[in-house]
Amino acid sequence: MERDLPDVIAEVTAAFEAYERALVADDVEGILSFFAPAAVRFGIADQQIGIEEQARWRRAQGGLPPGRRLKDTIIAGYGESVAVVTTLFGYPGSDVLGRQSQTWVRLPEGWRIVTAHVSEPARQPA
Repeated sequence: MERDLPDVIAEVTAAFEAYERALVADDVEGILSFFAPAAVRFGIADQQIGIEEQARWRRAQGGLPPGRRLKDTIIAGYGESVAVVTTLFGYPGSDVLGRQSQTWVRLPEGWRIVTAHVSEPARQPA
């Protein structure tokens, strides 16, 4: 299996960046369009299995705090149809960096997230 095919990396990078724009804009329908129907998502204090659960959760959740920034984003391709995106994220006024990973698969309708995981490390006591 070939790793990091340039076309795969370019396509998934574009999809991931579009997903991030939708996420920051709190464009719920846009966010959902990047997930496969049976996607599993584990959040910081939540989980959704399937697009219907995620739609309900996203509509009730509300948007992200302003100023989201990403750090150390890595996009790794595995063959022509699978890629994994990992990144750290943070917000102004906090030195805590959350962690996010997504597995993207090329489906007939395009690149879609099939699994996602978001976590934040516990704050260390002062």
